[in-house]
Amino acid sequence: MAIQKPRARIGVDVGGTFTDFVLHDPARDLVHTGKLLTTPDDPAEAIIEGTQRVLREVGLTPADLHSMVHGTTLVTNTVIERTGARVGLLTTAGFRDSIEIGREIRYDLYDLFLEAPPSLVPRHLRREIPERLDTDGNELLPLDEEAVRREVRDLVETGGIEALAIGFLHSYRDPRHERRAGAIIREIYPDLALTLSAEVAPEIREYERTSTACANAYVQPRMRRYLDRLEEQLTGIGFGGRLYVMLSGGGIAAVREAKEFPIRLIESGPAAGAMAAAFLSKLAGLDRVVSYDMGGTTAKMCLVEDGAPDHKYDFEAGRVRRFVKGSGLPLKVSVVDMIEIGAGGGSIARVEPGSGLMKVGPRSAGAKPGPVCYGRGGTEPTVTDADLLLGRLDPAYFLGGEMRLDPDRVRRAFADGIAEQLGLAPLDAALGVQRIVDETMAAATRMHLAEKGRDPRQYALIAFGGAGPVHAWNLARLLKIRRILVPFGAGVASALGFLVAPPATDMVRSHVGRLERLDWARVNALFAEMAAEGRQLLEEAGADPAEIVLKPAADMRHVGQGFEIPVPLPGIALGEADAAAIRASFFASYRERFGRVVEEAPIEALSWRLVCAAPGQDIRIGGAPATGGGAPAPRGHRSVIFEGHGPLECGVYDRYALRPGMEFQGPALVEERESTCVIGPATRVTVDAQLNLVLDLP
Repeated sequence: MAIQKPRARIGVDVGGTFTDFVLHDPARDLVHTGKLLTTPDDPAEAIIEGTQRVLREVGLTPADLHSMVHGTTLVTNTVIERTGARVGLLTTAGFRDSIEIGREIRYDLYDLFLEAPPSLVPRHLRREIPERLDTDGNELLPLDEEAVRREVRDLVETGGIEALAIGFLHSYRDPRHERRAGAIIREIYPDLALTLSAEVAPEIREYERTSTACANAYVQPRMRRYLDRLEEQLTGIGFGGRLYVMLSGGGIAAVREAKEFPIRLIESGPAAGAMAAAFLSKLAGLDRVVSYDMGGTTAKMCLVEDGAPDHKYDFEAGRVRRFVKGSGLPLKVSVVDMIEIGAGGGSIARVEPGSGLMKVGPRSAGAKPGPVCYGRGGTEPTVTDADLLLGRLDPAYFLGGEMRLDPDRVRRAFADGIAEQLGLAPLDAALGVQRIVDETMAAATRMHLAEKGRDPRQYALIAFGGAGPVHAWNLARLLKIRRILVPFGAGVASALGFLVAPPATDMVRSHVGRLERLDWARVNALFAEMAAEGRQLLEEAGADPAEIVLKPAADMRHVGQGFEIPVPLPGIALGEADAAAIRASFFASYRERFGRVVEEAPIEALSWRLVCAAPGQDIRIGGAPATGGGAPAPRGHRSVIFEGHGPLECGVYDRYALRPGMEFQGPALVEERESTCVIGPATRVTVDAQLNLVLDLP
């Protein structure tokens, strides 16, 4: 019997400006990349075109693909742009306005005209249902089933809703009322998109749980249509493999989970970049890394320690003020913990009318019309335009020469715009754009690390994304980071993250109790339920059941505190004998975060979490052993302006000609199809065994 060769896989990252592709063919030990402008009106158009092109370039057909792993900004954009479905909400009588009351906290105490984040469900589409459970799940008032039928009929036939969320009080403790209401609704309207809060976010705190349910219902119809259409179009070109999606927590899931719980994809694309950085850090032997992903619209930073990115279990979407905490809709979803800054290649530079100061971002030119240099109708200078003027980009080699940039158009845009308004030469204005965007990213990164008690000087920087390697050297200099790693194919590294990320999902259940009084039988039953559900989801995502690993944790705090911290647990079958180990684990986590412990204060647990994961696929990128060194020959030279140094003559190196063990000195430029690495003076560059550029700053 012939041994079947492993088949190729492709990762696709749809960004705000570009759609990136990475194909891995294990049979030929081949990694191939591609990049196309995103098609905002129909993202699937760029996906299909790019997939066919990448396959054609390596001599494969869609039928040769084992699977496609996909990440998308569709969920995020739907919430931000408020283009989702018309949603109704059924809630416990007396709690109709809880999603507007929220936490009763002002995100800006001194703004008299504060704008609250608008609810996804208007008040006239929120209906109260007589029912009530207490905090222990005991029934105080039976579910009024006739009220459910009456209100849902009115919402559908009069209100015109396309989706429905149910958020009853204390359903995290016992979901029977929500499930019964859901069964009644499915009998009447089997095709209505329906979300139960006890299924999408079975956690304590009714505001956050109901907000998550409403957001899931809001994006569900659009996400279902998108995935159905994408599957249909892929089938139409001959793709017979499996389509998987990236979750916000960095795991790979089957399409069914994405259709039922699309809110879990809200940070799908950015999570892939962090997973790529985690994979690359392990290959390079780096245990403390700042992942730096700068694309066309935003820059994302994430801490990666011991080969794993930081996680958190709440997220804010659709903020009124994009970078102000508390101004958005709270969601209880597992996400990779990162900061996102409105600093991308397409970020627009302008002069503020009142102050006369130059600002860069967060508004982006996106894919349409794009930066001025693209020649697609953009008129306002962007970061990419500034990089072109400063010599960082070769106008004839952008996207490997596929897209020619127009420096004369950019020079005129600067001269007639911000340069004239500020009384500067165009080159000085461009240098100002570069300085502002780099300082903005550095300040945000410092704050993110300081909040976690970390010192950036103890970390290396992994830079990727189309614009990441262009700005990495200056960003590292500002942060006093001494080592930068730029991977091969850096411009599409997020798409690599889809291929190396493991099949994984995060489960959660709430059960509140003091550590010394916990009902361990109840806790163990919750873990058993989560383990069974998690295993089923991972098997659907292609995981080998024998390789699935379960990692339990609990959200714990001192009694009387308002918020909790995640604490690792020794297992999923717990008892009184484990209380001492759990207490010690809580103190270790508490001390790491706050620098002290309060041993005499009682401890309580609120929620129990289970990460279910299987190993991701290993991809060999470099392959060849070190050649023993040597200095590569540049293919040309170009003058680049560096802040504090002025114009410097830089050797221009072909990324595809570099081999492991080669070394050279900056100032230099290393060009590949999807990105350019800018290397400042007195910086030593080494090519490692995985073809990473390792930059050691003075």
